[in-house]
Amino acid sequence: MADLKNLKGISEADRKLLEQAEEWLGAEPTKLGPVKNLFWGRVKEDFYFPYPTTEAREQAECDQLLARLDEYLRAEHPSVLIDQEQHIPEWVIGRLFELGVLGMTIPKEFGGLGMGITSYNRVLERIGMSCGSTAVVVSAHQSIGCKAVMLFGTDEQKRRWLPKLAREWLSAFCLSEPNVGCDAGGQETRCELSADGAHYVLNGEKKWATSGALAGLFTVMAKQKTKDGKERVTALVCHPGMPGVEIFQKNRSKCGIRGTWQARIRFHDVRVPRDHLLGQEGKGLNIALSCLNYGRCTLSAGMLGGARFVRDQAIKWAQTRFQFGKALADKELVRQKIARMCAYDYAIDAVLYMTTGMLDRKDEDHQVETALCKVVCSELGWRVVNDGVQIMGGESYMTENEVERVFRDSRINLIVEGANEVMQSYIFGYGGKALAEQMLGVKTALLWDGDQSFGANLSRMIGGALNARLMSKAVPLGLEVFLGIRRRPSRITRVLAELAPVGERLARQASELTYQFKAMSKALDVKILDRQTVQARVADVAIWLHAWACTLSKLDADTRAHQAKGNGGDPEFERDRAAAVHFFDLAEREIEQRIRELYVNTDESMLAAADAALRYSDQLPNSSFVIPERSPIARGTGRTPRQEGITQFPGYPMVTQENSHAVATTGRGY
Repeated sequence: MADLKNLKGISEADRKLLEQAEEWLGAEPTKLGPVKNLFWGRVKEDFYFPYPTTEAREQAECDQLLARLDEYLRAEHPSVLIDQEQHIPEWVIGRLFELGVLGMTIPKEFGGLGMGITSYNRVLERIGMSCGSTAVVVSAHQSIGCKAVMLFGTDEQKRRWLPKLAREWLSAFCLSEPNVGCDAGGQETRCELSADGAHYVLNGEKKWATSGALAGLFTVMAKQKTKDGKERVTALVCHPGMPGVEIFQKNRSKCGIRGTWQARIRFHDVRVPRDHLLGQEGKGLNIALSCLNYGRCTLSAGMLGGARFVRDQAIKWAQTRFQFGKALADKELVRQKIARMCAYDYAIDAVLYMTTGMLDRKDEDHQVETALCKVVCSELGWRVVNDGVQIMGGESYMTENEVERVFRDSRINLIVEGANEVMQSYIFGYGGKALAEQMLGVKTALLWDGDQSFGANLSRMIGGALNARLMSKAVPLGLEVFLGIRRRPSRITRVLAELAPVGERLARQASELTYQFKAMSKALDVKILDRQTVQARVADVAIWLHAWACTLSKLDADTRAHQAKGNGGDPEFERDRAAAVHFFDLAEREIEQRIRELYVNTDESMLAAADAALRYSDQLPNSSFVIPERSPIARGTGRTPRQEGITQFPGYPMVTQENSHAVATTGRGY
């Protein structure tokens, strides 16, 4: 298989980026996941069918936990006050520990409930229906904060820390920095092993560490020069009481998820014991990315819960709000939004729990799927909430109806855990990597190279043509790329007969995806690495196809369950079935639009307009604008944002390891 880093004409910056990506992501799995197969035009049924289920005992335990949680959220949880006062009271954190919510994925031997990822996301979905801030705090604690210890900690580390994290301590994940957002490998925080090898010396600054001011344990990512002389990321466990740890800003006032606290933390020559190393030196980025796979799911679960609350509220409003002598629900444009909300909601549910099922069954290849889950759930969830706001009109803007809070809380989901635009490029690049490398190998072996002599070209091309294995790949590729002959669609055999036509449509569109990926790769060659609009369109086709496959699998499972009950009238099932059918139509229209835009688009005028806007902005003084605090070209030249009237969150004396328990469980410092 050819190496994309050897692609002719590739820039040095792109070559370096590919090298870094390969190092971060690790070796290609031996069995490609479902989305990578879609790029090859294959719908692999064994990934999608049957729809994942949870073992009966755990399902019952989770149902019981959800019942207790539901009672608490309805009767006690102060969602409005949390948003208005911009903090989650200490007694709320205590109740969540008491219910077991904050330790539900930690193994029972360490004091947790030992539940799987699907059960955990069901709980996050229910919390998200009531309070986005609380959902984020619970997610940050278990999905990323203490997940690294669960996945990569030694037995001794787990015995030392997990009981505290299950019952007492909140935890924080320290990855982002003033200069590090989606570029997780660009860490500026550094650590060095001491001369005696007993500890690491940690220096740097972290930003956006959710619950950092309240946590008893931090997972910190830092650059380290490893034994081979390369700069790599290492993961360390720190505590707030370590000398040199400074929590200099507990929180900043925000648009949404206002009850969450994102700390800014400085590390001044912090001596971290060597036994606080997680995994191996230089493997921290792999640890971080592994944790983010779980965080992207729980973010999605919280989004699903919020969207469902708004959907149900908006539909009831449409039925009972009258204008011009009729209920809003009688108006076709309102009905369009109602149908769309239900369709997107069903698809979000299908994608989320397909992904958690993959994680629970420990599929080897799931990184693209978790990224895609985050994009689908955040984007479609945001659309559901936006439609609900529009249906309710001015009343949706009123605080007491709680819809406007979900609207504010939801917007961040398109940004965090990897901005959706970054995820589109990632899904295109990593999802299509294996196929692109095969295409490059065929091209290198069989096509004319202007940089080689006639004899060298002839020898290479004849040798390639005599290679039967190579030609078995080259011939169908050539038929597609040069003649436009699409590959034969996959056969979908594991669905009910009544759903078979939907599966056939899905398979045809998957065949179209692989053709368009190959056609664009041929047309643009190395330039495709810089054409993010093209990447996004192809990625979107894969995204909608995966959502379609997940939705089909869920509908198949729901229909079988409904038929097993006697096929009687069930309004909820009928709503969901109609919503799924509508989603298939919506997905097909979206796919067709993205493919059309590959050939008919506004890219040329868009780039010209962007260039003109940038030239004009260059003339405006930086002093009139907020500038990134660590900008490499304009640091210190921007205006200072005004703080009058903005809630401030003063610091408090540095905590120690001895009183970390009190900070984590009582919220001292509020």
